[in-house]
Amino acid sequence: MKLLLVEDDPKALTVLKKGLSENGFVVDVAANGDDGLALARTGAYDLVVLDVMLPGQDGWAVLAELKRSGITSPVLFLSARDAVEDRVKGLELGADDYLVKPFAFAELLARVRIILRRGPAKMPDMIRVGDLEIDSIRHKASRSGRRLDLTPKEFALLSLLARRAGEVLTRTLIAEQVWDVNFDSDTNVVDVHVRRLRAKADDPFEAKLIHTVRGVGYVLEDRG
Repeated sequence: MKLLLVEDDPKALTVLKKGLSENGFVVDVAANGDDGLALARTGAYDLVVLDVMLPGQDGWAVLAELKRSGITSPVLFLSARDAVEDRVKGLELGADDYLVKPFAFAELLARVRIILRRGPAKMPDMIRVGDLEIDSIRHKASRSGRRLDLTPKEFALLSLLARRAGEVLTRTLIAEQVWDVNFDSDTNVVDVHVRRLRAKADDPFEAKLIHTVRGVGYVLEDRG
């Protein structure tokens, strides 16, 4: 699971990142609202842990902008503001939980796990990367307005790569997300499906979106 931690207190940032990493999470960090928003907008996170009082845009503004952008990563607010109206405001803005500072790390960890057990966030209705458009409601994908004729697995694979655009995904992670099974690391099932997907979604177009990261996996990004 990949988390984004947005916290402006350097000591708290270090302690929380260390604790979450030791409990098996991959953690990216940001120390202000603007950087946090830029990272969160990629849609690459299973959960955003977001302080309310931040330099630049505060947590309220960051969450509101994420909702406007169609990003559906769940959000856990952290704040020293313990008034009922503040907690209500956070939840009404769309946060999944609100944890008041100071708190025990064990409680934060429990709340993180509870949110993640609810299942993955709903995929945005529309994903756009370069000239690629994916309509998750109609189960359609196109490039430059040209419909891509994809099998269900190819569509799921392309959607995963696009939803986490710019992030290198390992073959194991792709197998777990698309096939919902644990394949052996030396399996070529993922590679075969990526080749088939490229033949439909990349080869007919000048700009290539699906890139191989040797020894690691694949990344979808617009390098134009």
